[in-house]
Amino acid sequence: MDIHLKYTEKGSGEALVLLHGNNDSGAYFSKQLDAFSSLYRVIAVDTRGHGSSPRGTAPFTLSQFVEDLNFFLDELGIENANLLGFSDGGNIALMFAIKYPQRVKKLILNGANLTPSGVKAAYQTAIEAEYFILDRVFSRSERLKRRREMLSLMVNEPNITAEQLAGVSVPTLIIVGTDDMIKVSETAAIHSGIKGSELKVIKGSHFVSREHPEEFNAAVLDFLVR
Repeated sequence: MDIHLKYTEKGSGEALVLLHGNNDSGAYFSKQLDAFSSLYRVIAVDTRGHGSSPRGTAPFTLSQFVEDLNFFLDELGIENANLLGFSDGGNIALMFAIKYPQRVKKLILNGANLTPSGVKAAYQTAIEAEYFILDRVFSRSERLKRRREMLSLMVNEPNITAEQLAGVSVPTLIIVGTDDMIKVSETAAIHSGIKGSELKVIKGSHFVSREHPEEFNAAVLDFLVR
């Protein structure tokens, strides 16, 4: 692996790895760290090219982030872990569970999607418009180049099939907001596609873990300790 991911760790016991969303960092989970670390070894990771983690030279794709996570768990000597992913982090967690099911104890997906079309048009259209504008001008600026690369994750990925989804056998909790940017139909497809998965809807937007941390944290811990 060409890089070493940066992370924040707190608590002891079973590993609970937190995966943040696009253009963010492990600090996104500031309202979860204390609550979860009372029972678990909580590890909030900065994805490649996000937060304090270096970009490296490998492809900037969700598939590469899955491989980064696999290497990261090896580095920390963690055979398997509970995964909680938000947004793009949820997509990474789901793709990881598909490819490395033996390394996942329980899976929590917050605001995940199967394909770019699973995002509501009002949001996805704006993302794609900015991406295609930057596609013409990004070479003029490293900052714009980085922004385009971030947007490419949401324009081109994920691409998770119904067959892949049906193969997920680990206990799974799906959490969304009542006014989430993910389509209701997309969340329903994930819920129905993963046999035995649980669905929790919390009043709020895509960012319910920040807006209503007590309800979010309680739902996650209830699922994990059962």
